[in-house]
Amino acid sequence: MARRAWFRVLTLAAALGVASLALWGCTSFPWASGATPGQGSSPAPGSAAGPAGAATSTTSGATTSADALDFFDPAGDYRLEQVVVLSRHNIRAPLSTNGSALAKATPHRWIDWTAQGSELTSRGAALETMSGAYFRAWLEHEGLADHNWRPDPGAVRVYANAKERTIATARAFAAGALPAAPVEVETHVAFDTMDPTFTPQTTYLTDAYADAARTQVADRFGAGQMSAVASDLSDSFALIADVCDLADSEGYKSGEIGALDTTDTGVAYELNKEPAMTGSLKLACQLSDALVLQYYESTDERGAAFGESLSQEQWSLISRAKDRYNDVLFSAPLVAVNVAHPLLGEIGRELDADGRQFSFLCGHDSNIVSVLGAMGVRAYDLPGSVEAGTPIGSKLVFERWSSADGRQFGRVRLVYQDASQLRSGSMLSGYESPKSVTLDFDGVEKSADGLVDYAHLRERIASAYAAYDALPETYGEQGEPLAPAA
Repeated sequence: MARRAWFRVLTLAAALGVASLALWGCTSFPWASGATPGQGSSPAPGSAAGPAGAATSTTSGATTSADALDFFDPAGDYRLEQVVVLSRHNIRAPLSTNGSALAKATPHRWIDWTAQGSELTSRGAALETMSGAYFRAWLEHEGLADHNWRPDPGAVRVYANAKERTIATARAFAAGALPAAPVEVETHVAFDTMDPTFTPQTTYLTDAYADAARTQVADRFGAGQMSAVASDLSDSFALIADVCDLADSEGYKSGEIGALDTTDTGVAYELNKEPAMTGSLKLACQLSDALVLQYYESTDERGAAFGESLSQEQWSLISRAKDRYNDVLFSAPLVAVNVAHPLLGEIGRELDADGRQFSFLCGHDSNIVSVLGAMGVRAYDLPGSVEAGTPIGSKLVFERWSSADGRQFGRVRLVYQDASQLRSGSMLSGYESPKSVTLDFDGVEKSADGLVDYAHLRERIASAYAAYDALPETYGEQGEPLAPAA
């Protein structure tokens, strides 16, 4: 069977909740049976069956997978009213075939992926289905969804960028979250093109704005010098070059690829285009991204590092290059309010949509980075992750809660599977939760229960959206020719 056809079969299997049989050797799904750990697949007496965490113990007192899951409930008496999720797609294959830039940058062979370049892998589909199953368990636990929920028209929306990896991620998530419902995955443009909502492009640009944006990026990451935004990545660059044996690669020997230099980074802005990077950080990001994806995808950890034995700290060091690339291009507030403007509007409209209970928007890491940058997120840590900001498959979760006296509160979390969970597929057991970090924003204070006033959260999103329209007041109207990028 051709690889592409085989990938389709595996993706379908994941959507049906059985891909883990082939990927990790599981023989039972406790969330679907009510079984306790070690009991196999037979339903526990007196318990209801359902996906991850839906089983509930009744007369028998048996422990179910739901009892073992952590739903990160806020302290106090609150009811969940609405959820909007902005998700990064799950594990994809990089463009690493013969003749590609990645193939030319190492003498080693990249692994054989279960998908074509840039498309969702079978492991990614299975992990995303189980992520959806966890969200189903959470929604049922909070009373927002019934078991085997078939939502009323307009209560649920699933909207993805029109790339294969985002559509497939959305389908896999929906299969786990809403297996009994006929869920449509919305796309708004032709297949395999970028939807403007999910395209982090500069749609406002003047010379003054471009200069101010570069200055802000340089101040945040390079002590005032754009060429120095990667100056603290020497160890990351060295490890990437060593693992890939860059000096022995075809591209290096031919002169097509040079040594990784931490002092040659530049950023250019062009109207209706994504911010563009020049210099070694761009290649370092490509290699970093492909290595980390290979680390998640491959069952052979040494093989994922081309024979090297790396610690998790070293994998994090490799990931720093791609993390910095995204931060430099998309996280500075001046840039973020520009490139995230359509998506901020989409999130706001979802939160305001009459009757909407659950929304799933599927895009890319650049989308999460820019939305958080525009909203003024404070620094956060992700325990167990080798990716510092937006791990593969991670979800930015906007929540609206109500108190017993009718007041409205909000919370924003980043929900993700850590490196061990991504590699082992341990969430497939149904007894393990993803990781969760509650995010803080400048000027938005949390209560003792870990929530914020919902009006303040909604205003923060609205102000980030409105900041785009205010740019001409400071940086002038568009229309004049732009000076060359510095």
